[in-house]
Parts: sequence; C-alpha cells; structure tokens
Amino acid sequence: MTPDTATPLSSISLHDILQQLIQGAVRFSFRIATAIVILSVGLWLSARLTKIVKRGMERRKLEPSLQSFLASFVSIISKVFVFVVVLTTVGVQMTAITAALGAAALAVGMALSGTMQNVAGGLVILFFKPFKIGDTIITASGKTGVVKKIMIFTTELRTFDNQTLFLPNGALSNGEITNLSHGGVRRQDLIIGISYGDNVENARRVILDILSRDARVKQDPAPSVFVSELADSAVQLTVRFWTTWPDLAPTGAAIREEIYKTLPKKKLNFPFPQLDVHVIK
Repeated sequence: MTPDTATPLSSISLHDILQQLIQGAVRFSFRIATAIVILSVGLWLSARLTKIVKRGMERRKLEPSLQSFLASFVSIISKVFVFVVVLTTVGVQMTAITAALGAAALAVGMALSGTMQNVAGGLVILFFKPFKIGDTIITASGKTGVVKKIMIFTTELRTFDNQTLFLPNGALSNGEITNLSHGGVRRQDLIIGISYGDNVENARRVILDILSRDARVKQDPAPSVFVSELADSAVQLTVRFWTTWPDLAPTGAAIREEIYKTLPKKKLNFPFPQLDVHVIK
C-alpha cells in the first residue's frame, strides 16, 4: 500500500471517531439536561406529595405526632425515589444502583447505628405514646419543655425560655421521661411561715378562704393547711391544693401574693429570722 492510498483511510477513521465523540457528547448532554429537569420536577412533586399526605392526615384527624413522623418518612422515601430515577436517566444501570444501595445501606447501617436506633425510637414513641405533641416533659438528661414535633430521627422540644432543642428519639425512648401533662391535675405545696404565738387556726381559716375564692383551685380533692414544721424562727404551714398543669405556676404565684397581702391584715405576722442569745455571767 502506497502513502497516497493510506492517507484517505486515516482521515476517514479520524472523522468517524470525532463524529462518534460529538454524537456521544450530544446524547450525554441531553441525558444530563433531562436528569436536571427530572430532578427539579421530582423534588417539587416530592414536596407536593408530602403536603397532600399531611392534609389527608389532618382531615382524618390523626394524632399530630403521627402526622409529623409520617410526613417526614414520605418526604425521605419520595426523594430517594427521585434520585434513583435521575441516576437511571443519566445511564447508570439498575443492577449497579441496587448493588450500590445495598452496599451503602450496609455501610451506613454500620457507621450510623445510632441513627437507626433513633428511627426505632421514633416508632416506639409513636406506638407506645409516652408523650405526644403539646405535652410538657422532663427528659432523663434534665431537659424540660413542650413537645412541638416528633420526626423520624429527632423530637423537637421548646423550652420555657423559648429555646428549641432537637433530641434524638433513641435516647428519649430508652431513657426516663416525666410527662407533666398526663393525669389532669397536679398538687402544689406552698410553705408559709407565721410567727410563734400567732393563732394557727385563724391562719388556716384565712388561707382556706383565699383558696376557695380562686376558681383555678380544685375543691375535690379539698385544699388543706397544716403545720408541717416548727422551725427556728417560724411555725411553718404547708398550703396544699390541686389545680390543672397549665394553671399550676400562675395559681401558685397568685395564692402566695394574696396570702402575703391578707395575713398581716388579720394580725398574722411573717417573722424575720432571729436568734436569742443568753449571756451567762
């Protein structure tokens, strides 16, 4: 073969290769553009689906804690489905995706075993209901607040000083939880000191009258006032009454203030700490 005949063959081969590369780039660019469109639309549909599911649960009046948990679950699953569709559109084989997901699930399961515990803890909270949205709880770590959301991994807690805490469900389900909202009513004990020599019966009568005039104080069980301690400087009276949990703090504050205003008018004194010194010559 002469050089004159070899040159056209080389130029034709190079032309074919360039043409194939251009066609491949066009096809890949089209796939990328399609994948971007699918990703955008898919994420939008995922958000819409989550909202539709949440509205459906609200119409059926499901428990708010179950609503937030299922909405979080639907959002995660739908987004995973969207990403799988995007990968297949780009050209990744389904068998490769399945193998990758299996390996990723194993690796993630080993690396994030605590996260899986949080998912299991969320399910335990939903099924056994130690608390629900709107309850005031005290956790094993001493955190106190109102439950705002129960999600797939965490529970959102709003403290009384308006801080937002995200607590892992695994620790919550395995630890001790005090639910202050269960039980309907709560007992409160106030300690009031009167001077030695004051009439205890008169003090009891005045305090019970104050309690009877506050509508938030339950009359069943009946309030009571009794001597709980003979302290160094005062006769300690325990004022015991029952009220609902939301009224517990404001009722206690109001009763204390009313006692402070009323007892001096009835010749009942609040003693200052004092010490008698006897000098022996």
